[in-house]
Amino acid sequence: MTRPLSIFWFRQDLRLADNPALCAAAASGDVLPVFILDDGAAGEDRIGAANRWWLHHSLTALKESLGGVLHVMAGDALELLPRLVAETGATAVHWNRSYEAWRIDRDSRLKSALTAAGTEAVSHNGALLWEPWEVQKGDGTPYKVFTPFYRRGCLAAAPPRAPLPAPQIGLATPPSATSIDDLDLLPAEDWGEMLAPHWQIGEAGAEARLQTFLDGGIAGYKEGRNLPAKPHVSRLSPHLHWGEISVNRVWHVARDRSDLPPDDVDNFCSELGWREFSHSLLYFNPELKRRNLQTKFDRFDWREDESLLRAWQRGMTGVPFVDAAMRELWQTGYMHNRMRMVTGSFLVKNLRLHWHHGEAWFWDCLVDADHANNSASWQWIAGCGADAAPYFRVFNPVTQGEKFDKDGAYTRRFCPELADLPDKYLFAPWTAPKAILDGAGVRLGETYPRPVVDLKQSREAALAAFAKLREGAV
Repeated sequence: MTRPLSIFWFRQDLRLADNPALCAAAASGDVLPVFILDDGAAGEDRIGAANRWWLHHSLTALKESLGGVLHVMAGDALELLPRLVAETGATAVHWNRSYEAWRIDRDSRLKSALTAAGTEAVSHNGALLWEPWEVQKGDGTPYKVFTPFYRRGCLAAAPPRAPLPAPQIGLATPPSATSIDDLDLLPAEDWGEMLAPHWQIGEAGAEARLQTFLDGGIAGYKEGRNLPAKPHVSRLSPHLHWGEISVNRVWHVARDRSDLPPDDVDNFCSELGWREFSHSLLYFNPELKRRNLQTKFDRFDWREDESLLRAWQRGMTGVPFVDAAMRELWQTGYMHNRMRMVTGSFLVKNLRLHWHHGEAWFWDCLVDADHANNSASWQWIAGCGADAAPYFRVFNPVTQGEKFDKDGAYTRRFCPELADLPDKYLFAPWTAPKAILDGAGVRLGETYPRPVVDLKQSREAALAAFAKLREGAV
């Protein structure tokens, strides 16, 4: 007797374990696993270069874990999935939900079309601990401030569901042979070769990364997560973004380890809570990537200076702690969270360039570039978000370096031309006497740039601009 066939649509859930939609599809019969690259529907939200590189390798790992059975397609999912249903005789299509506006619109139309044609279409929560509509204030409105969202909303809600084991899957043969290479995801240049040594991509890599963090990184996380040269960050963000591991598994495994310091676990889980908050902001503010949540910032007088933007992007601002972070981004596809705040503050406050420029560069260069997290975080640092850093908070990259990279290990790693400078001058080489610079082989303006802005003057100018905004004079 022929078993019913379900199509499982992989999206940002490239795993077998704890995959609710895949479990549901497998429970009803055989499964045809499908991935569709839908750049046309994404439009301006088309994934960036680093993310595309990661996706190529993640799909390769996923296909291997499925015994080579993965039907890869490119085009409009609204057309391709109904056609595939007709070709295969599938009785159901399952997928895990996404929260970008374009995906919600497309998925709603797809569900209506499939249902009207007599095909079961079911979406599941495979990406979040709590759905955005499950965590709201008592009056039914969404939270706008993180702490009450997490403390009064998330932690007071029903606990996150327990992770599901990988299902036994009866795999159906794809109707045609397809190639991941045909998606043309890899960068044209050798950038991927520079990124590759820093990551183990795929579900097995995600699990290994989690265990490494729990065994040797989470102890001391509360304070250590501010130190970019130390191993006290999980580096799980790209794995979570592509769903190579579920956030439910990360949450429960961390909380179930009785040998871990409770304060560090709680602090780490609150960072998972920030991820939830960012998705809530996106769900209730579909234009989060483009529009200031605080509309008064629509009047802000941003500067336009391509040379300053390029210096920031290349890690050539002449401010070492900023430059080290921007080079880390380019060389590894990742940036430590403390450094994201430092570089973001420098861009929008010292350079006074629009946060859209930073969001776009991170979108293209981060392997963990996520619509919700990236947009919410840039709005936070710019001061225009719902729960934003106050306008007068300007991160001083010199004192930040002295505090969080005391021995200069991080800065010297990514700015090797400054490696021989004494710690006293490492974060502000322009203050060093000529003899010190000569002894370290540093020639400002030649081997390393002079600062593109004066930190004190640019801070004062930013505060003056923000003050005018607050007073309504802009």
